[in-house]
Amino acid sequence: MTLTLQAALWGAAAGGALLLGALVGYYWRLPLRVSGAIMTFGVGVLVSALAFDLMGEAFRRGGIVAASAGFVAGAALYAVANAVLAAAGARARKRSRRPASAAAGTSLAIAIGSLLDGVPESAAIGISLLDGEGVALVTVLAVFISNVPEGLSSAAGMRRAGQSARYVFSLWGAIALACSLAAAAGVAFIGGLGPAVAGAAVAFAAGAILVMLIDTMIPEAFEELHGWSGPIAAFGFLIAFAASHTL
Repeated sequence: MTLTLQAALWGAAAGGALLLGALVGYYWRLPLRVSGAIMTFGVGVLVSALAFDLMGEAFRRGGIVAASAGFVAGAALYAVANAVLAAAGARARKRSRRPASAAAGTSLAIAIGSLLDGVPESAAIGISLLDGEGVALVTVLAVFISNVPEGLSSAAGMRRAGQSARYVFSLWGAIALACSLAAAAGVAFIGGLGPAVAGAAVAFAAGAILVMLIDTMIPEAFEELHGWSGPIAAFGFLIAFAASHTL
């Protein structure tokens, strides 16, 4: 199996969490504390992944200059794009608690925001295969966990807005496919541009993830669990840290 195909499959696995979340959100009401705990655990996993896996890999591949430049670019561009989507109603796209009056346009903005989150994350998954040591499983796990609340939130809002199941799952299926293609592109195109570009691309994803955590996941996780959010996130961090040093 080629690296490009492997990357596409791993990207599809991580992006498939969007479909899983959409399925649950469209047909069932998951208890808020359960969805909040999933998201909070994902915060800890993502913090570990970007600190010990993504930025470490970016530095090893491209050096401090490429890693720093990519990180700054990812954080800045994501912040701008996120501000635009927030104005369209996608600020709380990780949230499972949505008002019954949520508009279909807001839910579509959330779906676009999920695409914004998923592309750099999936590209980083693909690039991780280039070192010949297999995929970064911790990164895949982190992306998977963070994607579930987005699918939950938007699918529930779209259902209340009267959108059909065919529309909802076609939309999320297309976004999951885009994540798969982004992972494949990470191997096929970015990896072929040299170690500095590959390192900057991984750091770009790390910068985007950090801004996403601060802007969307952490506020919503705290809203759902309050005092429990810290310990659950710490547990997620520890699990991811241990996994990254043993798997």
